[in-house]
Amino acid sequence: MKYYQSLADYIEKLWDKGFKLTDEQVRFIYFAKKYTNADEWLACIALEKTLKLKFSFNGSFYISLLEVLNEHQVKTKQEVIQILKQKGIF
Repeated sequence: MKYYQSLADYIEKLWDKGFKLTDEQVRFIYFAKKYTNADEWLACIALEKTLKLKFSFNGSFYISLLEVLNEHQVKTKQEVIQILKQKGIF
């Protein structure tokens, strides 16, 4: 699945819309992506859902979300929403 061209593009899109992440937050986002071995599109979706559900960046929520989504080996955005509903997050 191709959600955005890259995580960097998605973060830049957020910046252009006025949502400015700190350098520390961006480093953590990349750390979590590498730590969980998540695909780019999954990292983008996890970041999007984190921001929408928490109204700001929450690192522990973001990394937990990446772990859950990786554990369930989601392949589509529909599967992401289904997992979030099953877990009572969405």
